[in-house]
Amino acid sequence: MKMVPKGHRDEEVVTTASVLNRASKTFPIPTPLTEHGGAQIISVVNQKGGVGKTTTTINLGAALAELGRRVLLIDFDPQHSLSVGLNINTRNIEGSIYNLMMDESTRIDDYLLKTSVPGMDMIPSHEDLAGAEGGLMNVIAREKVLKRILAPVTDYYDVILIDCQPSLGLLTVNALTASHTVIVPLECEYFALRGVALLVDIIKKVQANTNPDLQLLGILATMFDKKTVHSREVLDRIVEAFPDKIFDSIIARTVRFPETTVAGEPITTYASSSTGAASYRRLAREVIALGGVK
Repeated sequence: MKMVPKGHRDEEVVTTASVLNRASKTFPIPTPLTEHGGAQIISVVNQKGGVGKTTTTINLGAALAELGRRVLLIDFDPQHSLSVGLNINTRNIEGSIYNLMMDESTRIDDYLLKTSVPGMDMIPSHEDLAGAEGGLMNVIAREKVLKRILAPVTDYYDVILIDCQPSLGLLTVNALTASHTVIVPLECEYFALRGVALLVDIIKKVQANTNPDLQLLGILATMFDKKTVHSREVLDRIVEAFPDKIFDSIIARTVRFPETTVAGEPITTYASSSTGAASYRRLAREVIALGGVK
């Protein structure tokens, strides 16, 4: 049996099973890959801001890279929080995902940036991306622009994670059209529940019109506070509404995550032995176990 690497502290992490007093689940360390490519593309989406989309994209990506997967992160939000969270100064970059979206002559290889995490690359964003939706209105097959952009690198990476903007406009539809699956980070607050039905409806419309193979990989409970009854009640409602689509892994609220943003690195390197790092490492193993990543 494979041992859990140093830095994994599964006995301390909060899980859906532990909160709801159900049988515990384990996700083993996956077998190392002998071949790379055939990237699974995953959109991290929620139209509500501040629910942990960017935190999840960065830290899930870093945890997957630790497991030997080749990872590409796409900052697809004009607020460029992912770029900032990885210590990228967007004022000094030569181009961003905006250039790729608006100019067919550009090549994705020219905009790839290395991160501090071995095996994890990224494409930055810029506030100019806010104007992309208007610029794409007269483009033929405008919902499929991002899919075309990513096609040349899918044979190199094992997973591509797209950090979407907090809206359900054309950029998000582009991300969903390019993706195989969707992860929905959901803050454990009552009002956060109200928008999930609308997001699920958008996913169904994308399935019907531009991407019939799109699947909801899972809903990820974030900012969970095990000390409050409210968090437990919200989690119970999520499980009741989506019994087969809630990740067992939970991301608990911790001061470590804001600290990592200031530091410009993932929690897996900034605070490697923290519970937050263990939670994202567990989520990475769960995503692989579910077939979201090979």
